[in-house]
Amino acid sequence: MKRRGFELVTTYEAAGIELPERSTAHAAGYDLRAAVDVSLEPGEIKLIPTGVKAYMQAGEVLYLYDRSSNPRKKGLVLINSVGVIDGDYYGNPDNEGHIFAQMRNITAELVHVSKGERIVQGVFAPFLIADGDNAEGQRIGGFGSTGD
Repeated sequence: MKRRGFELVTTYEAAGIELPERSTAHAAGYDLRAAVDVSLEPGEIKLIPTGVKAYMQAGEVLYLYDRSSNPRKKGLVLINSVGVIDGDYYGNPDNEGHIFAQMRNITAELVHVSKGERIVQGVFAPFLIADGDNAEGQRIGGFGSTGD
């Protein structure tokens, strides 16, 4: 039985993408890598594909956090501070649940991200539901679709 983890998105299965891994035994985050080369102009915001999707149990979420070295070493920040990957994002008909990192170049120079470069870290966590919650909607799309 699969509990939680990562898989390749179909269109990236032959692209030589590595599944996310933790760097040390005590690390909370799984390093997600860029699936393609990407360049960002000064101030530009881009969605960087990772080529992976995440599955998890009900009551769990995958949070995406910026790598602490990104601003200092690359001049990049995860523009939405924390990405929230809901369990029902996995397998959605729009993009299979493909995870993207929404990055911004905060420098005055062109920044290049190479395929295979670690860009964000993902942390699986449980979440709680408030009393009286009656959410019954179902996801019908991919990236950014739950607020439409």
